[in-house]
Amino acid sequence: MTGRQSLRATIAQMRPRMRPRMRPLRLAVGLLATALAAAARVDAQADPRVGLHAGWKDAGEAASNLVLIGHGAKPEGFYNPADLGDFGYLDSDLAFNGNYVFQGNFHGLQIWDVSNPSNPTLRTTMVCPGGQGDPSVYGTLMFISVEETRGRTDCGTQGVKDTVSTERFRGVRIYDIHDLDHPKLITAVQTCRGSHTHTLVPDPKDAGILYVYVSGTSPVRPGAELPGCSSAAPDVDPNTSLFRIEVIRVPLASPQDAKVVSSPRIFADAKTGAVNGLAKPINAGDSMHTTAGTDQCHDITAYPAIGLAAGACSGNGILLDIRNPSQPKRIGEVSDPNFAYWHSATFSNDGDKVLFTDEWGGGVAPRCRASDPIKWGADAIFTRTGGTMKLAGFFKMPAPQTEMENCVAHNGSLIPVPGRDIMAQGWYQGGVSVFDFTDAAHPKEIAFFDRGPMDSTKLVIAGYWSAYWYNGHLYGSEIGRGLDIFDLKASAFLSQNEIDAAKLVRFDRSNPSDQQKLVWPASFVVARAYLDQLVRGQGVKPDESAGIAKDLDAAEQLSGGARKSALNKLASRLDHDASGAADAARIRALAATVKDLANA
Repeated sequence: MTGRQSLRATIAQMRPRMRPRMRPLRLAVGLLATALAAAARVDAQADPRVGLHAGWKDAGEAASNLVLIGHGAKPEGFYNPADLGDFGYLDSDLAFNGNYVFQGNFHGLQIWDVSNPSNPTLRTTMVCPGGQGDPSVYGTLMFISVEETRGRTDCGTQGVKDTVSTERFRGVRIYDIHDLDHPKLITAVQTCRGSHTHTLVPDPKDAGILYVYVSGTSPVRPGAELPGCSSAAPDVDPNTSLFRIEVIRVPLASPQDAKVVSSPRIFADAKTGAVNGLAKPINAGDSMHTTAGTDQCHDITAYPAIGLAAGACSGNGILLDIRNPSQPKRIGEVSDPNFAYWHSATFSNDGDKVLFTDEWGGGVAPRCRASDPIKWGADAIFTRTGGTMKLAGFFKMPAPQTEMENCVAHNGSLIPVPGRDIMAQGWYQGGVSVFDFTDAAHPKEIAFFDRGPMDSTKLVIAGYWSAYWYNGHLYGSEIGRGLDIFDLKASAFLSQNEIDAAKLVRFDRSNPSDQQKLVWPASFVVARAYLDQLVRGQGVKPDESAGIAKDLDAAEQLSGGARKSALNKLASRLDHDASGAADAARIRALAATVKDLANA
């Protein structure tokens, strides 16, 4: 999401794709793409999401295989009754710790107690304006991104008028949250471009050190305000604050000593060393669809278990080696003319795929209309081998939205269904979409929830900033309405065993840009989830699947040595049958699960 309306002139400068010119050839190509998109989405007109009536608290709703079980309404003071789309009060991203959900807001922070997911209760609010306020949590520390020029060192609401001021804060705030009712500011680390988002990366060799990757997307602040900052082009100033990220080192035993320790040039040309070595703007004269140049990262998703991070960096998607987290190194990059602004990234659990999102229109425009190309404002799914990424397919929320609904791909996470790559994702006023991208070339939606627009006469910014799975439920941050909590419903696309297997994966905490390895405990429900997948995909014959189900049921009734023997016998048969089977890989995964059960 871009910044406040007062910053839109800055954003226009920052994202050249919004320049107000269009070449005749580009117009013709755009019209052709529009016609093709409209033809491709004709079938979606029957979708129940189409034509929902508008409203704030009473908008129409449509759902498929998702059930809304809990809702926490935006508290007083965190919205402007006179302007429900006021950028100063939009809800933003989520972080999770224990039974608490930390919900960012451009005005501050809300902490929800979700011990009872059907009745989330507001535990704490904290007023501290300064931008979208994305939170992360690590132990008893909380990190908050601050980017806007109105951000103050004292969290005041009056803003900062002077161009250069000691009162201004732009960077990352670090809080002690031992007392959830009274978060205590420990320190605030200033950075040259502020912090639009940030990413936590633990040191793999020192459990006492945490690194914070800072992604700044706003203009560089004056050097007179923060020494060392420079907005000059690299050929004018080789130390420019553009074309880099900033890395903060946090000693966990003394977080007050947190400081910027490096500014990696992750966009540099490997051969020439030029810091501006990646994509230049594409179609710069096209007011409808310009691909941004690369001088910043919007989001970096770290996956420490595989030593990699994926950066969504304005004009490129990049891969980073983070085994030395203070000095991340780029090992691969991709670009695509269909993407206007590379926004966020998600790895498949095995790391063999990387999904990037395109925030075409900056999150404030209607980009899911029937006339909008299905490859614009979508997800691009790449297969990965080492540092090489190969485009496999695109996914876009399929139901056409109206002119009054800001809609584009935004933030989401994996749902831990064993054997499948399933993701939940927020699409602003396009709602929440759950889709399967196991077959990267043919992703398929399997569940959704959507509301009608906030207003039927004008576009009021709202909808789902993000949708994340956490410990058995799906949580959605609704920009204009609050916090929503969903349960998945069994369907032809997803069995109850698969849902129950997903619920077995538990974490103490979860942050938007800190991807954790999904590991399933030895369980009969995990084995049955694999069997359901084999049946659905016709990976085994009906009589074989019936025999496997019968043997699993029988073994579950046994105990001790008898159970172990029965399971080992079944595992051996599965391993033998995998050779030449239609879905050998899934049969082997089932066999491995059965072996784990035997040894449990």
